[in-house]
Amino acid sequence: MEVSGKIIAILPIQGGTSKSGNEWKKQDYILETHDQYPKKICFNLWGEKIDQYAIQSGEEVTVSFDIESREFNGKWYTNINGWKVDRAGAAQAMPEAGYTPDNFATGAVPTAPDFGPVNPIDDLPF
Repeated sequence: MEVSGKIIAILPIQGGTSKSGNEWKKQDYILETHDQYPKKICFNLWGEKIDQYAIQSGEEVTVSFDIESREFNGKWYTNINGWKVDRAGAAQAMPEAGYTPDNFATGAVPTAPDFGPVNPIDDLPF
């Protein structure tokens, strides 16, 4: 699943040692959606993903996540665990063939592709 919105808060990193002796850390983020009635969603990143994505407050992001619930002492707790974060505007459209930023800067116009004869009657398969 995924959700898009603006990061409005970043909570402090939490960490500790598991029963098996492994170190762990997680960080919670608050995202506000851009729906007609905006919702605030708290999701978390674990381990190296915190540094990998280096999310900043105010960023527009799309978060891919899994939802997991667990029971503890008769109460149920739900986590939204992020596993991928895409920043808005990070995916850029591929330029058309023959067009480069250098062409734009110099004012050069790319050549048009050759589509065959100008007269469409010569092109008919029957």
